[in-house]
Amino acid sequence: MDWKTIIYEEQQKEYYKELQSFIDKQYEIATVYPKKENIFKAFELCNYDNLKVVILGQDPYHQKGQAQGLAFSTPNHIKNPPSMVNIIKEIIDDIGDCQCLDGDLTPWAKQGVLLINTILTVEDSKPKSHEKKGWEIFTDNIIKYISKNKEDIIFILWGAPAIKKSKLIDEKKHHILSAPHPSPLSSYRGFFGCKHFSQTNTLLKNIGKEPIVW
Repeated sequence: MDWKTIIYEEQQKEYYKELQSFIDKQYEIATVYPKKENIFKAFELCNYDNLKVVILGQDPYHQKGQAQGLAFSTPNHIKNPPSMVNIIKEIIDDIGDCQCLDGDLTPWAKQGVLLINTILTVEDSKPKSHEKKGWEIFTDNIIKYISKNKEDIIFILWGAPAIKKSKLIDEKKHHILSAPHPSPLSSYRGFFGCKHFSQTNTLLKNIGKEPIVW
């Protein structure tokens, strides 16, 4: 199985056809992020067979040039948003080094980290503008599919909306790490010091998988 087949199966469902109509219209009449060809970038960069880790975000960055189809990630020429600044700080505090200081998390994706938001599109300057249009059903189904068909995947859930998704994951087969969201509003309530990056690599080593170069 691969992501293209899994996504294609979702796209045949009624909810997705309605979502597709909504999205197509929005790209015509408004400024929507990420670029249309990057909506599924997370799946294109992270090979299904090599999947090790799932990091769940909320919805894409809503300012020009930021969203690139990977949760939390931004193109390397863009100033790091506050959440990314805090993620980098935690990585350095946790393991001493970070290979993604420029905020572009493409190297993580290529190592088997699926960086998906629960909502995959957003209108310019309007956070959560594409909430409850069908994306949540899509991403819930992806999480359920991974839970059912894979083993020993590490799910990293930051913030209340992501943590709620733990009910979709079979904890007997997988590993869940949860913490407050890395945004400045909540990072000091337990994101800093969560040590998810070293914990993930310890878990990967324990199951005989190559650790992630964060």
